[in-house]
Amino acid sequence: MYWLRRFTIVMVPLAIIIFVATYLPVILDPSNKGPESRARDRLWVSSSPYFWDRQACRWISLCGLHHLRRDPAVLPPILDDDPEDELGRVELRKRMDRTWEEDAELNTPYSELRKSKRSDLKRNPKERRRTLRDVPQYVLDHAPLVHLYSGEQFWPSDIREHIEHMVVTVDHKLLNLTEKVSLHNLQALNEYDNQMVTLHSVEDVESRPAWLHSHDNLPNPFDDPDASTPPPVGNGKKPHSEPDTWFDVDKKHPVHRISDPRNKGVPAYAPTPSPGKEQQRIVPRGHKPDPDGYSKAPATLVLVDKGSGIIDAFWFFFYSYNLGQTVLGLRFGNHVGDWEHCMVRFQNGVPRGIFFSEHEGGQAYAWEAVEKRGDRPVIYSAVGSHAMYALPGNHPYVLPFKMLKDVTDKGPLWDPALNNYAYFYDYTLEDPKDTIEHEDGIAEQGLTHDTHSFTPAASNPDAPVTWLHYQGRWGDETYTLADMRQWRLFGQYHYVTGPSGPKFKNLERQTLCPDRKCRLLYEIDPKGTWYS
Repeated sequence: MYWLRRFTIVMVPLAIIIFVATYLPVILDPSNKGPESRARDRLWVSSSPYFWDRQACRWISLCGLHHLRRDPAVLPPILDDDPEDELGRVELRKRMDRTWEEDAELNTPYSELRKSKRSDLKRNPKERRRTLRDVPQYVLDHAPLVHLYSGEQFWPSDIREHIEHMVVTVDHKLLNLTEKVSLHNLQALNEYDNQMVTLHSVEDVESRPAWLHSHDNLPNPFDDPDASTPPPVGNGKKPHSEPDTWFDVDKKHPVHRISDPRNKGVPAYAPTPSPGKEQQRIVPRGHKPDPDGYSKAPATLVLVDKGSGIIDAFWFFFYSYNLGQTVLGLRFGNHVGDWEHCMVRFQNGVPRGIFFSEHEGGQAYAWEAVEKRGDRPVIYSAVGSHAMYALPGNHPYVLPFKMLKDVTDKGPLWDPALNNYAYFYDYTLEDPKDTIEHEDGIAEQGLTHDTHSFTPAASNPDAPVTWLHYQGRWGDETYTLADMRQWRLFGQYHYVTGPSGPKFKNLERQTLCPDRKCRLLYEIDPKGTWYS
């Protein structure tokens, strides 16, 4: 009996740990894992050269425990004349070389790039007859302002500069390119459409190269005497009746009026007051911009006509690095390349709602719910992750007890309307493809034939276009378990795969959110989360 009690005392806690480790990642993960994703996970676990590491990963979800270490946002300065530091850099380079030898084949054949740098300037005859359209003034008048975090270390990045530091990998194998990849030939990589194509950092990101931080793109001080209009705060569930279905529409599903038919003389929506003299004037790209809130890193503006007078204005923000948040001193969710976005939906030139992206989801709000400076919505970008929120403060997600949280504050104010690539997108020109399941388990609808569905706006007629059709990822693929930089605890990775580009953020969606289950809030809910 004595030994039986001792065996029970040991085995019961162990069984609980195994049960929690097995099912906790499934419960906390908001995405669905398909069979392909599970097969990739098995290969990832098998990449570890250590037997006990593989068993611990399979049975109790503790992967790469011998890799655990601090991952600071900024490294201390290195003195060039310090021999120990020089030795450390040599060892770092050796480690990178070993990783490439194990994970990549350096002589993978690659056909010549099919498009030269002049390809964007050559359109078919039908395209030449088109007149480039101006970005509507109401889109600029209601463009968002982004509060970056005051302690941010990874600032907005220029996609041109980002890809200069990248090589291309296909399923962890390095391509031997004959021409350097650029915004003008990136689409040529789509010939590997059934494989994982990624832009891979030439340098080890843990050495924190300068381009990763993008300090030169820190917005200039925004000196605006006008105070913000605080948003109404509640539980997000304020009852509200809409006059029509502006919140769920596309060209195949036009707006339907749902208000009382007896109120024929009542407009479907309240017009927005004309901007006063105190509102900042937007200077279109191509002219010398006002320096307040200006960043050298251009944002990307994509305008999508959904029919019935509905225009969606997608503002995309790119960062070269996503620094994950910490749990008990350990960092999770790092990845190279980071696309965030917000979308403003207009009905006949009047803003009706706005969407903020947050990690693998996001939150939609009615226009009157969010904070504004004049007529412009204010967004708060979280430190490291750059997730977008409607309020400053702490924003817990995924893990209970606020163990994992984003943090926002009123740091430097970025005005993306002062510097951007602007495009119009007609999704009806695309041919649908089978659903694609990405590394993170998110299923997206692929688009195949690129029949000039993107056209540059008149403000930037020579802006590169074909990069928008690139189907691969903008940062390193998830490092293998054999890589000393990688670990995974209870389903949460230290490093994950970089994101896909703007075209694959469901631009053709009917609702404000990519996920149809997301709620439209009429008040800010400080305690709410997009996955609840």
